[in-house]
This record gives sequence, C-alpha cells and structure tokens, in this order.
Amino acid sequence: MTLADTAAELRRLHADAELLQVVNVWDVVSATAIAALPQTRAIATASHSIAASFGYADGEQIPVDLMLDMCGRIARAVEVPVSADLEAGYGDPGETVRRAIGEGIAGANLEDQLKPLADSVAAVAAAVAAAEAEGVPFALNARTDAFLRGRERSLDVNIADAIERGRAYLDAGATSVFVPGMFGEEVVAELVAGIGELKVTLIGLPGVPAPARLQDLGVARVSYGPTTQRVALGALQDLATSLYSGGVLPEGIRPLN
Repeated sequence: MTLADTAAELRRLHADAELLQVVNVWDVVSATAIAALPQTRAIATASHSIAASFGYADGEQIPVDLMLDMCGRIARAVEVPVSADLEAGYGDPGETVRRAIGEGIAGANLEDQLKPLADSVAAVAAAVAAAEAEGVPFALNARTDAFLRGRERSLDVNIADAIERGRAYLDAGATSVFVPGMFGEEVVAELVAGIGELKVTLIGLPGVPAPARLQDLGVARVSYGPTTQRVALGALQDLATSLYSGGVLPEGIRPLN
C-alpha cells in the first residue's frame, strides 16, 4: 500500500460513522504495542510526550528534526495510518508537512495557537498545498485553541470563535477540526452543529462525554494527547514504589518489548 493509499484510508476513517479513536503514542515501542491491538485502526503521536521523552518542554521546544525523525520511526514500525502532532508547524507549516510526508506520515494536527485568523488560515492552506504537491491526500486535523487559550473569555465567545475558525480551516482544505477543551455534551453538540457532522475531533478529558456518546453526537475522532504517557509513567512509578517497599514483580507481565 502506498502512502497515498494510507492517507486516503485515514481520511475515510474520519468520515466513517463509527467514531475514530486514536490512542496517542510517543516512540516505536508504544506505537507497536498499540498497533498490535485488533481494535486499532490508526494511531496518533503526541508532541508533548515525544518532547518529554527527549527532555524538552512542550510548545515547539524540541528541534523539528528530532520530532520528525521519531514520527518517521513510528510510521515505519506500524502498518496502520499515523497522524502526527506537528504543533504549529515549527515556523514553516508547509515545509514541515512536506517533510512529514517524506517520513511516511498520513495526516497531522496543526494548531493555531489562537493567532489571528488570517494567519491561521494561511498556515492551513500552506500545509494543504504542500501535501497536494506531494500527491498525498493528507488528513489535516486543523486544531483551534479557542478554548485552551481563551480561558478568560466567555463560553459563548469561545464556541463562536471555534466555529468561525473551524469553518475557515475546512474551507482552506483541512479534513477535520480539532477543538481540545474540557466541556460537556451541550458544547459538543453546538460545535458539531456549527462546524459540521463528522468534522469535529476532540480530546478525551474529564468532563468530555464518553466515546459512545461522542459518536452519537456526530464527532469524527477522539484522541488522548499526553495522558496516555502519563498513565504509563504513573504505572511505572507505582511499580517502583511497590518494589522499594519490599514488593515483587506482578504475575502475567506481557513481553511487549
């Protein structure tokens, strides 16, 4: 299967009536562990988690070469489509998407950091144009930080801004619109109504409806960001605490590495 085929499949999964759940990974071994599950149809990288693995803070502090190298290693290690978290494009969204495609990436998140709408639309358009030039139907999940960076604003303002930005990103060629935030069913329904059915993607956070309900509401995809790595690290720390207290390794350890 070519990368164009893989990207087309990732786009199809976003448009499928069944909610696409992508469990975020941060290196090859976490990716292969998730890809081995029969329920896995696609996976996504978490930029925060990859940066943390290399000792960098989140927010484009990691060198782009290092981020893309890890994304490529993940893509080459699994057979399912990989969507990469490319933050805001590391200063050049079009070139970053072009390079990601060269690493075998089928789609990506691209965040707006709540920059002026015209600048954000231009970034989406540049990413889409780069993918088209490579001949790949890239699944661009354009992220708006209307809620994450708009905490001082009213809920109504954030909803309206997310919808305006989401529509503009779709018009610029994005496949879907990622609206991360901690909000409930009523807000999800408003976002879907305003942006479009099977066009909104969310992050699974406390307060966000369960996957089955998100599917009923017409959400296209749900991901989990850096929380998957935090769960893994928490389990590691808990194990170490138990061992330091005189415990022993548990039975049934699976040889996933």
